[in-house]
Amino acid sequence: MTPHVTGASVKAADRAHVFHSWSAQALIDPLAVAGAEGSYFWDYDGNRFLDFSSQLVNTNIGHQHPKVVAAVQEQAARLCTLAPGFAVDVRSEAARLIAERTPGDLDKIFFTNGGAEAVENAVRMARLHTGRPKVLSTYRSYHGATAAAINLTGDPRRWPSDTASAGVVHFWGPFLYRSPFHATTEAEECERALAHLADTLAFEGPQSVAAVILESVPGTAGIMTPPPGYLAGVRELCDRYGIVFILDEVMSGFGRTGKWFAADHWDVTPDLITFAKGVNSGYVPLGGVAISGAIAETFATRPYPGGLTYSGHPLACAAAVATINAMEEEGIVENAARIGAEVIGPGLAEIAERHPSVGEVRGLGAFWAVELVRDGETREPLVPYNAAGADNAPMAEFAAACKASGLWPFVNMNRTHVVPPCTVTEAEAKEGLTLLDEALTVADRHTTGA
Repeated sequence: MTPHVTGASVKAADRAHVFHSWSAQALIDPLAVAGAEGSYFWDYDGNRFLDFSSQLVNTNIGHQHPKVVAAVQEQAARLCTLAPGFAVDVRSEAARLIAERTPGDLDKIFFTNGGAEAVENAVRMARLHTGRPKVLSTYRSYHGATAAAINLTGDPRRWPSDTASAGVVHFWGPFLYRSPFHATTEAEECERALAHLADTLAFEGPQSVAAVILESVPGTAGIMTPPPGYLAGVRELCDRYGIVFILDEVMSGFGRTGKWFAADHWDVTPDLITFAKGVNSGYVPLGGVAISGAIAETFATRPYPGGLTYSGHPLACAAAVATINAMEEEGIVENAARIGAEVIGPGLAEIAERHPSVGEVRGLGAFWAVELVRDGETREPLVPYNAAGADNAPMAEFAAACKASGLWPFVNMNRTHVVPPCTVTEAEAKEGLTLLDEALTVADRHTTGA
């Protein structure tokens, strides 16, 4: 007989044996979760939380979607696993459905277990395709925690693992609110950011650059939607020098921005797209690279030197097929676009008017950031860059206030991100905004006028 499970027993086993990522192990207190459904999850004491984080911005289709759960169960009963070298119906169908939605001729799909592995393989493909060593990526970015991906990352999580020899060069992407180019308009920011990238390429030697990788809309780094013309400008620079253009859509893909891929907002086609997270909402780990015809042709008769035991795992692919079909049938991508335009965007704009701690709100679809500041005039962040301990107390207090009210936030540095499932209803979105509005009074106490 299975012993009675309690929150205390789950947490005790966790603390005894589980080593958590990105954490000082003795300083964390993980919530023991008993279940989840739709936009909510709950603990063993019956406390229910509205998931405004989509876990790690990946449960785009919500928790426990019945069609996806049923598809995984059915596949498990039929064929749990098979090596990548075989043709499998659900693997082929998942690839077809993804290729059908990618821009341009990105019609070949290489499957991985997650986003970091997708980035690793995209960079490998670019280097082999071009015969060049260097890859450029932006500061204020995150591309994963594996060897190449963490070196490409432009936030402090890179620092402990940065080899300074990985063939990576960082540059500044556009971000008008904290413009590194002293721009005053989106048009100026776009023009100056592209000039900066052109200068970086010129001084690095474009003939040595294999790829430029960008998050179409940077995620954890702050959901900075690129100004009109920027991605097209990067595409033109890459074309000029024969450089592979990689768009990282691990977080922004599969409906998160109100389009299947964020690149669709700007009608830009890269050479490679990396994806994961929303492709099947993480029900079973899956990621991949969507590959252009030209790069795929490089490996038509030359073996591609990369692979994974679980590439295109049948259970993961079954979840992807069910997810994509459900998103299509239920208008989930359109729902994300509508909720963002009609509920979240206007609601956050109203909240910004009421709270001195809100410096800027930005985003689209179900993908928004609220920038918290001490001073609205100087734009001093509510906490210092990469703050920890006492320095981070204002954000910690704000996050605690959210959780105490039943809202589970996604907090990073001086921001809270509004990233509910793409299935979120209007009522749920409004409920979350009301709770966020209340919690921001805690942040307001730390502003200069308080």
